[in-house]
Amino acid sequence: MLAMDELDTAIVRELQRDARQTNRELARTLGIAPSTCLERVRGLRNRGVITGYRATVDLRALGRPVQALLAVRIRPLSREVIEGFKAYLVTLPEVLSVFVVAGGDDFLVHVSVADVDRLHAFLMDRVSGRKEVVDFRSSIIYQHVAGDVITEL
Repeated sequence: MLAMDELDTAIVRELQRDARQTNRELARTLGIAPSTCLERVRGLRNRGVITGYRATVDLRALGRPVQALLAVRIRPLSREVIEGFKAYLVTLPEVLSVFVVAGGDDFLVHVSVADVDRLHAFLMDRVSGRKEVVDFRSSIIYQHVAGDVITEL
């Protein structure tokens, strides 16, 4: 992969800040020609640096204000079991993110639901009943702050 130069870094930073801006707006912000900007953005996509554009949503406005992190242990620890459980999790509408981790737990799962009763139902119906799950813990998230922009690339 080609190294990122200062212009690539600036483009990525600006698109993380506002991915909806037009190519002309982005070029104007960076002080470059629109054709140069378009070529650079295409290059960043082709190199896999930019992998997509997303809308950030307010979970409370969607009726899913309760968030939790689940720490899950599975057995047996095999590639097949890990991949199967991961594939299962990402199909569930409550699941926002899945992390396969090292240490005492095998997965960290970020979920959002309407209320604590639905969280309990999710844990009982969707997690604890799986034959590969040997242990899980849930932690309610009181506040969630995410950095919008990676400033040092």
